Amino acid sequence: MSKSDLEIRPIYHFTRRRIEVHISISFVAYSIYKELERLLYLYNAPFSVKKAREIIHNIYQIEVTLPDSGVKQKVLLQMDEEQQFLVNIIQNEISKSFG
Repeated sequence: MSKSDLEIRPIYHFTRRRIEVHISISFVAYSIYKELERLLYLYNAPFSVKKAREIIHNIYQIEVTLPDSGVKQKVLLQMDEEQQFLVNIIQNEISKSFG
């Protein structure tokens, strides 16, 4: 992993609170990155974390309000094989954890 993977650049904060928040957000981002890297390895994914980020970025969902009842529904749009592969990995891990 390199700096460009997380788009790291110098950030200057002057208050203790901002420094702590910045460190917390950076740590969470790094943890998510490493967990995604681990899952891709575990499931023998044929692509890198960088490619997975691009694939995930192009998954779309729409929210529809039904005219008669006013109920809102969220619908994932059709996914290609790579997108479905990533969604399946995430769903498998969620079901293992909260199952």
